[in-house]
Amino acid sequence: MSTNTPTSNPVMKRALVWGGMLALVIMVVGAIVGGIVAGWPGVASALVGTALAVVFMGITAASILLANRFAGGDLFVPAFFGIVMGGWLLKLIVFVVLVFVLKAQPWVQPVVLFLSVVAGVIGSLVVDVVVVMRSRMPYASDVQLPVPPKEADDAPRQ
Repeated sequence: MSTNTPTSNPVMKRALVWGGMLALVIMVVGAIVGGIVAGWPGVASALVGTALAVVFMGITAASILLANRFAGGDLFVPAFFGIVMGGWLLKLIVFVVLVFVLKAQPWVQPVVLFLSVVAGVIGSLVVDVVVVMRSRMPYASDVQLPVPPKEADDAPRQ
């Protein structure tokens, strides 16, 4: 592993913080609306749905931050894509398992759960876009230019 820290790390950390704050707002609003519409099952469903969205958002950001630890090494590109794709595969498997487990639960109000997950996913996408747009990172931030060849004047004369 290298000590080079990619410039994307602060952006990912900021996305996690903003995403967490948005999740709290969605959780409170979802619990209130879910409670009004469906009682305690609505509250529980809103909380679980928002928690799922936060966990899935966190897995993506955490996998990128973990993969960035390999920056500067010879295996950075394969490690980065392997870790990030592994995180996405993990999210897919966990999502499918949770759908089957949660749909059989008597305390789940499916519409509130669905709307909470959708609000969390759309909210996290909006947060990611806003954070990246405001990051003011150059397109080629972590590039090292090659060493220029020696000039013809430096060549030994015969």
